[in-house]
Amino acid sequence: MDETEFWELVDASREAAEGDPEEQADLLVDRLLQLDPELVLDFARHFEARYNRAYTWDLWGAAWVLLDGASDDAFDFFRCWLIGQGREVYEGAVHDPDSLADLIDDFDEEIDGDGEELGFAADEAYEQLTGAVAADLGIPPAPAEPTGTPLDLENEALLAERYPKLWERFRG
Repeated sequence: MDETEFWELVDASREAAEGDPEEQADLLVDRLLQLDPELVLDFARHFEARYNRAYTWDLWGAAWVLLDGASDDAFDFFRCWLIGQGREVYEGAVHDPDSLADLIDDFDEEIDGDGEELGFAADEAYEQLTGAVAADLGIPPAPAEPTGTPLDLENEALLAERYPKLWERFRG
C-alpha cells in the first residue's frame, strides 16, 4: 500500500462517516477487512509513522487551544483524529499548526478532536483477519518526548500569540 492508497482509505471512511470519528473507525475497520493482512500492516505502518511525526510541541499547543486543554492522552487521541481528517488537513497542521483554524470547517467539541478508535482500526482488522495480534511494524519508535521547543501550555498569553488564528476562532 502506498501513501496515496492510505489517504484514500482515510478519506473514504471519513466521508462515509460524515465526520464522526467513532463511525469513521468502524468503517475503516470494515474497509481494512476487505484487504490482505499484509496490506493492513502497511496501513498500520503509514498510520503509525504519521502519528509519530505529529508528536511535536507545536501541534500539542494547537491541540491545547482547540480542545481548551490537552493531557498526554488527549493529545494522543488528537493526533489520531488529525490523521483521520485526511492528507490536506494533516499535512497543513504538521507544517503550520495555527492553520488548523482555516483547515477545519465545523468543530464539535463533543466528538471532534478525539480519534482514539482510529488508532486501533488496523490492529482490530488485522486481528479479525488473522486471529493474531499484529507483530512489530518495523518502523522507528516514537520519540520519548515531543519534538521541537517545549511550550508552557498553561500560558494563555503565549498560546494566543503563537496560535493567533486558532485562539481567535476557538478561544476568543
